[in-house]
Amino acid sequence: MSFSTLFFLAIFLPLFLLCYGLAPRLAAKNRVFLVFSLIFYAFSGVSYLLLAVGLTLLAYVLGRLMEQHPEKKKTFLILGCAALLAALGIFKYTNFVLGTVGALAGKDLTLSIALPLGISFYSFKLISYLSDVYHERIPAEHRFQDLLLFAVNFQTVTQGPIIRYEGFYQELHHRMKFRSPQIADGTFRFCVGLAKKVLLADHMGEIVDAVLPVSGAGSASVAACWAGAVCYSLQLYLDFSAYSDMAIGLGQMIGFHFMENFNYPYIARNVRDFWRRWHISLSSFFRDYVYIPLGGSRVSFGRLFLNVMIVWALTGLWHGASWNFVLWGLYYGILVMIENLWKKKVGHDLPSVLGHIYTIFVFVFGWVLFRFSDFTALRLVIRGLFGGNGQPLITTPVALTLENNLFFLIFCVLASTPIFRAAAQKIQGKLSLTVSGRRGQYLLMTALSALLLVLCILAMAGQTYTPFLYNQF
Repeated sequence: MSFSTLFFLAIFLPLFLLCYGLAPRLAAKNRVFLVFSLIFYAFSGVSYLLLAVGLTLLAYVLGRLMEQHPEKKKTFLILGCAALLAALGIFKYTNFVLGTVGALAGKDLTLSIALPLGISFYSFKLISYLSDVYHERIPAEHRFQDLLLFAVNFQTVTQGPIIRYEGFYQELHHRMKFRSPQIADGTFRFCVGLAKKVLLADHMGEIVDAVLPVSGAGSASVAACWAGAVCYSLQLYLDFSAYSDMAIGLGQMIGFHFMENFNYPYIARNVRDFWRRWHISLSSFFRDYVYIPLGGSRVSFGRLFLNVMIVWALTGLWHGASWNFVLWGLYYGILVMIENLWKKKVGHDLPSVLGHIYTIFVFVFGWVLFRFSDFTALRLVIRGLFGGNGQPLITTPVALTLENNLFFLIFCVLASTPIFRAAAQKIQGKLSLTVSGRRGQYLLMTALSALLLVLCILAMAGQTYTPFLYNQF
């Protein structure tokens, strides 16, 4: 099941909100939340649900053991992390290893292994829970159902954000009552995310496939390579941030406040700034649970370089079981080190305008590395970007595609900046000055939500289902 399906919008979500609203007390509401989360996950396969429940049970038991036997808590932490990473490795990276070995041996050794829904996300959530218990940032959870809801809650299980248990636990037991204003806020945020996915990201994906398909990339013109790279950058942002908007909106509907996962990364001034804005929950996870335990920046230069490369190689591997993702991660790791050395040597970053131009080139080129797992196709596209693949500057089909979608592309570029948010905040600020203005604000939000929802349903009814891009990760 996905947020951008008619079944979720017309049946699952309304039924959940109805049952949740009718539940008399917070404890009963939490049980409704858990039951619907288990049902949501079961749509991906009961066996994978049992895997998620089993891994959560393991984390629960080990957390309790850390509390009861503090002298052995390091052993329990290592055991828990090893088990969670082993499960992730078996399902996500077995074919990566076998494929690499098979390529060297000239044989196909890959197996038929499906990736359980959201395993990359709930594994990291449970690792953060065990680590926080170990460092005594939080007490061990004594109610298994609460930890299970943390792991598989349907709002964040498939694509995050990668939330921390401390904040989740506080709101699980002390959040606001089920009220109309929070439902209106959450519904608006959800509908904005749905529109970004269905109306913008999905059509942008069609443009990408038209100008720079994964197969046949070697015949792409220079303009097709650059246009495809830029459009793919927009598609990725609109698609992934759309899911985060929808998850955050679903949380707001029932009183949860999940962390923002994106902060307009395409306006970043350098690579470090880009990664403070892109997939914030993942970046903070690797910072807190990998980079700092390795020693962070308070080490020798050689060790610092190693720490950074480890973190970025893992960041790449987390995104996908293919060597192009490792290359993509190391690409960013090297650029981060270069920027740190530049700032240490010169004393400041590049000037603002030049920094923006440099960063745009970096992430657009980086998404090319991200898109093509076939290194032959990747090499041809990179050559095509710089006119080295023997193709013309532009072809008529590409020119027509870009011309026919010009205003759509401009709108998507603007949607990747804070312009619309700033305008909405300005209108909201003026409306919220009086009681009648606040009522008008919620009426306007409700009307916009209804309009976006209708447009999305019409679009979904007339096109084939397109899954979220990050589902594969």
